[in-house]
Amino acid sequence: MSNVYGGFGTGGPGAVRGPQGPQGQGDIHETVGAYALGILDDAEATAFEAHLATCDWCAQQLDDLAGMEPMLAALADLPGSQGSPAIGESLSAKPSPRLVERLIDDVSERRAQKRRRGFYLVAAAAALIIGGPLTVMAVNGGSDHGATDPMAMGPAQQAFQVMSDKHAGTDPSTKVNAVVAMEPRDWGTHAVLQLKNVTGPLKCSLIAVGKNGERETVTSWAVPKWGYGITNAKTEQAKEPLYVHGGAAFTPNEIDHFEVMTFDGKKLVEVDA
Repeated sequence: MSNVYGGFGTGGPGAVRGPQGPQGQGDIHETVGAYALGILDDAEATAFEAHLATCDWCAQQLDDLAGMEPMLAALADLPGSQGSPAIGESLSAKPSPRLVERLIDDVSERRAQKRRRGFYLVAAAAALIIGGPLTVMAVNGGSDHGATDPMAMGPAQQAFQVMSDKHAGTDPSTKVNAVVAMEPRDWGTHAVLQLKNVTGPLKCSLIAVGKNGERETVTSWAVPKWGYGITNAKTEQAKEPLYVHGGAAFTPNEIDHFEVMTFDGKKLVEVDA
């Protein structure tokens, strides 16, 4: 085979588009595209496999390009392709280098986009709780230096604003005030907590207590030393309430009340459901 397939790869260590063929030292890395498509002859494939055994970069590229051959087979089966030598015969034999290179670049980019989307979806799932006990960030949480914008409205606060089923309670001893908003979901209950007049450092949980006596952790969080919802606080950050949300397997009518508990077992406030 001539060096016509030397341009099939996506580029890599030592990739040189010189006069040498795929077996040449300069552009051996570029042969990964032709190998992925199965269009190398036996000798070239054997030589590339020997290189592949010692080249992590080519192994990664080969993994990224897996599935290209079925794609070309599908293109060959498109209506009109079987009767057209320009399409059917070229795809059933060896595709043109320019077409293959475009397809490889497209697949590589699409898979990179898919990996990025997967990362963002994981991040979004951590921020927008869809059920089960998860730890969430307070809308006005931040560092001791107050780097976070206290006016930013997070997903918990946004949900709290639109939910109509709300229940409030203030503990006569701790003076901690809590409002719990609820809404039914197919999987149970989505609950949002607004918490005021609490100082830290503390680690806390919102517990849903069922009418049957069972207890479920809805969500948990940390209270920084400056606290949340402190009316006479010196900073705007400490004056803002805490908003967190999470889910319970109970349906709303199965919940008797909610408790805000510290990790060491102290009840800060109880709210009837």
